[in-house]
Amino acid sequence: MESKKINSLLEELVSLPFETEWVEFKVNNFEPEQISRLISALSNTAGIREKEAGYLVFGVNDKTHKIEGTTLNPKSEKIGEDLVEHWLIQRITPRINIQIFEAKQDEKRVVIIEIPAAKDRPTLASNTAYIRIGSITRELVDFPDLERIIWNNPLYRKFETESAISGLSSSEVLGLLNIDSFFRLRNLPRLTDDEEIIDLLESEKLISYNRGAYNITNLGAILFAKKLSSFDVIKRKSIRIIMYSGKDRTKTIEEKIGQIGYAAAFQGIVSFINSKLPVNEEIQESLRVERKVYPEIAIRELVANALIHQDFNITGSGPMIEIFSDRLEIYNPGNPLVNTERFIDYPPRSRNEILASLMRRVNICEERGSGIDKVISAVEIYQLPGPKFENYDNGTKVILYAPKTFRQMDREDRIRACYQHCCLNYVSNNETTNASVRKRFNISDKNYPMASRIIGDTVDANLIKPMLDETGKKKLTKYIPFWA
Repeated sequence: MESKKINSLLEELVSLPFETEWVEFKVNNFEPEQISRLISALSNTAGIREKEAGYLVFGVNDKTHKIEGTTLNPKSEKIGEDLVEHWLIQRITPRINIQIFEAKQDEKRVVIIEIPAAKDRPTLASNTAYIRIGSITRELVDFPDLERIIWNNPLYRKFETESAISGLSSSEVLGLLNIDSFFRLRNLPRLTDDEEIIDLLESEKLISYNRGAYNITNLGAILFAKKLSSFDVIKRKSIRIIMYSGKDRTKTIEEKIGQIGYAAAFQGIVSFINSKLPVNEEIQESLRVERKVYPEIAIRELVANALIHQDFNITGSGPMIEIFSDRLEIYNPGNPLVNTERFIDYPPRSRNEILASLMRRVNICEERGSGIDKVISAVEIYQLPGPKFENYDNGTKVILYAPKTFRQMDREDRIRACYQHCCLNYVSNNETTNASVRKRFNISDKNYPMASRIIGDTVDANLIKPMLDETGKKKLTKYIPFWA
């Protein structure tokens, strides 16, 4: 670390409140066993307090935080035959990357020991875990609720790599996972040798090996389970599709609950939804053609997003698609990581990057987050109202609306569609004008004031704004999103 950054870190640490549990100050008092216990305690406490690291600082008065300087030099001093630095590292498990920095202020030396926070397990000193309670170092075992936080720290847990089921033989693994679907979706030649298949599954993080047995990870189970009910951790994450007879939930016509892994079932899910949707008849080249009310690409992208971006830590709830006579609602547990107004332009973010990566490689979702762009584009081609994106009941809901005439659209429908039209044009390097808005809403050219009113309402809602020319004057015929 550069000296400038070290000095900046020191200033930050000495400015902290005196009761900070993840930082300890000393001047010269160095008792080796005590220091090793402190390192364990600071690492564990930093993990519990959701800090990246804890700090042990020599040369600073612990009561006043005044820099007094220290004579300690852990990089050159020895305990027995070992350097202090090596002696400490040997007593700490797991082998965390402890770093020692030196700083100077007014010719006074300060030694900073940076201790990485405990991640998925407690940090031990000579096989015992410690914690800071106020200014006192205590054994972690006496505080089981705090220890549980370390084991389940949401900052470091990766749902995908945790085990859904453990202690399996290779044949049991192959019996629980849909291997044929895996090879088909990965576009790989079907292997016949079980050992080669197991090695491939392990390389894809679908399974792991530990102490002579195999574990199927949550990633492997959620994507390729032959039966989701075989895995207690994820069986409540089955996708539900419910069809109602009208515009509300008073009468259910049909309900279907997914039984197999998402990747293996995905095309079947999309096909099933399409089979339940109403159709419109169109005349094309003198022939009567049936067309589904909603574009399939929109359904495909939105269902994929619901599966990938859900919060698996929310128990008892999974993705759900509800089909009404006038709309389609797609819900997944977990608040969106991006403001719903920025879904079109914002770089993709996912809680489940490993899951998202594999779903991309099996061509189920988009690589660059352009799926929402495709949804909006398809909706415009179908002349549907703009989809509604909601942060709903600790989850994310997308509503696709059935066709409405211009008169049937309310003011909110028109503003939402105009904003999404402007966003789509902006990210596609196209212009939003009165003419483009008329085309979006199928408004005749002579009724251009209607398009002007829609644009004006969307400007008043602070969702779009007029472009400015080089002189700073408004280009009243062109508009861009509020965030551009």
